[in-house]
Amino acid sequence: MTSLGEVFLWELLGTAVLTLMGCGVVANVTLSRSLGVGGGWLLVNFGWGFAVFAGASIAEPAGAHINPAVTIGMAIYGDTPWSQVPVYIIAQIIGATLGAVLCWAAYKLQFDTTEAPADTRGIFCTGPTVPNAPWNLVTEIIGTFVLVFWIITNPPASPGDGGVPDFGNAALGYAAVAFIVIGIGNSLGGPTGYAINPARDLGPRIAYAILPIRGKGSAEWGYSWVPIAGPIIGGALAALLALALPISS
Repeated sequence: MTSLGEVFLWELLGTAVLTLMGCGVVANVTLSRSLGVGGGWLLVNFGWGFAVFAGASIAEPAGAHINPAVTIGMAIYGDTPWSQVPVYIIAQIIGATLGAVLCWAAYKLQFDTTEAPADTRGIFCTGPTVPNAPWNLVTEIIGTFVLVFWIITNPPASPGDGGVPDFGNAALGYAAVAFIVIGIGNSLGGPTGYAINPARDLGPRIAYAILPIRGKGSAEWGYSWVPIAGPIIGGALAALLALALPISS
């Protein structure tokens, strides 16, 4: 059985890798003196998908949540004790902040020489293309609902009849979750940048606010509650629907 200390460590490390790679792909596409500049939205979506794959794989000993919305959804569904929820969430936020700082360190020279330093916030955190808090919230709720409902309804492989593993979608491991994230980004990510993870947005936003980035813009704290509340609501709704359906946990 994984101890709380181990849960904290693995979730912190997994979430740090998540935001290191996720923010990293956006930096690669955005910063004017990076080799990936102009790579486009599809590259960003694939980068974030693979970031989820890497982060979740690392955090596997702790259940591979790397997302407070997943943690809360799993707690509502009954697969995670509520007493462990604060440990998960604190580790996720610290890890997400650390990963964003490491991304900045990796791209420091490009941050220092980019032609549009005021436009670098989007490397770290999300924002709406059309600001309207209620509808932006709806977008985040819907995207996170898809993610958490898929996770709950596709549990890891388990022994079947005669000891033969019943894999289902679990045969793909955490690569399957990566495909879901890529799909959400391609289909639902346009309006808000699809945070679908409060730690993924809050941690890097904190990093952006405190890092010494030349000519940076505002961290847009007035919007920051949307990518926190939306995913939590979406994850909770996904768990409640799963509880109402004939799904075995």
